[in-house]
Amino acid sequence: MLPPALLRRPLAAAARLAPPRPGPQVRLSTGPRQNNGIFYEIRTYDIKPAKMKEFLEMVNKYFHFRTAHSELVGFWYSELGAMNKVFHIWKYDNFAHRTAVRHALANDKDWQGKFISAALPLVEKQHNEVAYLVPWCQLGKPSKEGGVYEWVTFQMKPGGPALWGEAFRAAINAHINTGYTKLIGVFHTEYGLLNTVHVLWWNESPDHRAAGRHSAHEDARVVAAVRDSVRFLESQQNVLLIPLQCSPLK
Repeated sequence: MLPPALLRRPLAAAARLAPPRPGPQVRLSTGPRQNNGIFYEIRTYDIKPAKMKEFLEMVNKYFHFRTAHSELVGFWYSELGAMNKVFHIWKYDNFAHRTAVRHALANDKDWQGKFISAALPLVEKQHNEVAYLVPWCQLGKPSKEGGVYEWVTFQMKPGGPALWGEAFRAAINAHINTGYTKLIGVFHTEYGLLNTVHVLWWNESPDHRAAGRHSAHEDARVVAAVRDSVRFLESQQNVLLIPLQCSPLK
């Protein structure tokens, strides 16, 4: 029986797939990567259960101090699959850019005084990863505001995209081609737990996603692609996310 989480990956015509490039791609021992230094820092915070509402209110009120320094891709809180967690993604041009931003934040009195000093006591744990978009995907946006996001984490077998990249891409494309949800991005870790791929999807509602999942079970293209890709899979997990008011992705 196929792992249900793979079969229920939102199927959509979502994120724009990058057209083939005539020039050479940067290649590592693990396979191709985007042809620039842009990367994404993925931050996950566990919030004290009794303090979640207070934390979210503070984010919406004061996060403009943070976004004055670098680009926020999105900010969400977990609804299903995890509890009392927030996820946020930041875009950087390169590692020197991130270093400069972190230095500026440390010296920003509004950010430190109005948000950090009050928010840190509400946080139980912090985790971050650095990831690149896979070379065949550009960051997408939903067709409208509202809806929900699904954050799916795949732990792949060691070897990197050179080993499992083609099969994984085929499985993602099979879901996209069914056309009922939107792909936002596919991220491959550079720092953190390696051989991890995060896939972010957008759906109009949890029920719309559920209907699409059932359709995927009956789509021969999806079934065939998933069967080929699961041989490289070690584990997977998903979380249903709700965007905050301050999130650019809503």
